[in-house]
Amino acid sequence: MTSTRAIRTVHSVAALRDQVRHWRTDGKRIALVPTMGALHAGHVALMDVARAKADRVIVSIFVNPTQFAPTEDLSRYPRTLDSDLDKADSAGVELAFVPDVAQMYPEGFCTTISLAGPALGLETDFRPTHFAGVATVVAKLLIQALPDVALFGEKDYQQLQVIARMARDLDLPVDVVGVPTVREPDGLALSSRNVYLSREDRKAAPALHRALTAAAMRIGRDAITAPAIAEARAAITAAGFDLDYVEARHAETLAPISSSEEGPVRLLVAARIGSTRLIDNIPV
Repeated sequence: MTSTRAIRTVHSVAALRDQVRHWRTDGKRIALVPTMGALHAGHVALMDVARAKADRVIVSIFVNPTQFAPTEDLSRYPRTLDSDLDKADSAGVELAFVPDVAQMYPEGFCTTISLAGPALGLETDFRPTHFAGVATVVAKLLIQALPDVALFGEKDYQQLQVIARMARDLDLPVDVVGVPTVREPDGLALSSRNVYLSREDRKAAPALHRALTAAAMRIGRDAITAPAIAEARAAITAAGFDLDYVEARHAETLAPISSSEEGPVRLLVAARIGSTRLIDNIPV
């Protein structure tokens, strides 16, 4: 029941800042977990790390329209606010910031963040406006809440690197922390979009993680990335996916990398099965 929740919910930047100001006065360390709702165990893992790193935890719940292209699933994106608040409350989160579009993008809003570096390639080749929308809304949330630490899942690894680079470049006073991907027992990375998978597609979906794991093992043995990536591409296609990309990148800069001797390697994949686009990544 809503009335039994300990978590406080606010809808305006003014109310968010008022609560943060009180916590700051009391000397509290603050963590922020930005989300688009449809919370699952992966989000709860972020909240658990946030609780370990701070005295007070804020979860933002906002389906950000600027990171969706006109052809993408903004209208279909799952919205489960009551369940989300229950999960956040059970995880010990003190405050939920739940703004509407008008609060985040008031009339006349016309500012976005221009990106390069880790934002180039991979997702940008298929969703060219995506990271500008992500970076803009995350920058706003970090400025609105001014947390000491902000938690992001490694499942969206390129997003994590883009946000970390943005925070450094703009001197935002926040520690951006990545939290390892939470998986189903068969290896499928938890995602709010997994609810779109048909029964048959769900059975096939773990092939992404299996292909990445096999590629990581081969690169670990042979160092060269190209043969392992070719094998992964063939395995993913054979499993019934339409592949957008599977690549080996430098784990920090996300620059293309041809050998593990050039630096730490991250393998990243995006592919569609049925009507659902899945992404995943693992370290080598």
